[in-house]
Amino acid sequence: MKVLVPVKRVLDFNVKPRVKADGTGVDLANVKMSMNPFDEIAIEEAVRLKEKGAATEVVVVTIGVAKAESDVLLTARAMGADRAILIATDDEVEPLGVAKLLAKVVEEEQPGLVILGKQAIDDDSNQTGQMLAALLGWPQGTFASKVELGGNGVKVTREVDGGLETVDLKLPAIVTTDLRLNEPRYATLPNIMKAKSKPVAKKTVADYGIDVSPRLKTLKVVEPGKRQAGIKVGSVDELVEKLKGLGVAK
Repeated sequence: MKVLVPVKRVLDFNVKPRVKADGTGVDLANVKMSMNPFDEIAIEEAVRLKEKGAATEVVVVTIGVAKAESDVLLTARAMGADRAILIATDDEVEPLGVAKLLAKVVEEEQPGLVILGKQAIDDDSNQTGQMLAALLGWPQGTFASKVELGGNGVKVTREVDGGLETVDLKLPAIVTTDLRLNEPRYATLPNIMKAKSKPVAKKTVADYGIDVSPRLKTLKVVEPGKRQAGIKVGSVDELVEKLKGLGVAK
């Protein structure tokens, strides 16, 4: 069974975002970019399935700038992906556009399972996996903390507000990963060198005939307000009075 893993190139989680002076977005010039952490978990899970013999091939795909080939896709191949697909574009593609492109890739690759991060840490949309499942008409298991393949299906343990929920899905299916699913392995230097020989197919958005024009317009981006200094109170009665003044206690 082939496993397809979509990944995204994002601002590294250790880097503090800076807003552009004109407020049009986040400044990405000369800053470290890396793979979305949830997508690293997805790759790790796919590679583990291959190591167990449940999967035969792991294919990784990304939609973004050409530089993604030398960092994100290289890391993915070093972690264990067999080959990669780069759909090159300099424009930002919204989740619906990403899902439509991925649906075309799925038609070409015919994977038995698609595993992707539940959300990207730059926009936190948490939409692509669900949209892809809807476009394909496939069952989905989101926020997965455990994935078990067996027979013609996959059992997914999901993290929900009330605790854990287990769903049985028929293959092919979509799974989105949560933080507690696994701990991704490091891409070691020897594996990075080996990964450079693994194939990368280069495509463009035009190759798939999909309209990825943005449907949303960003009016302005601002940094969160600075936290105000707190105050100390001398008693519970004083605390209650202060909270009443804030409209918290009644």
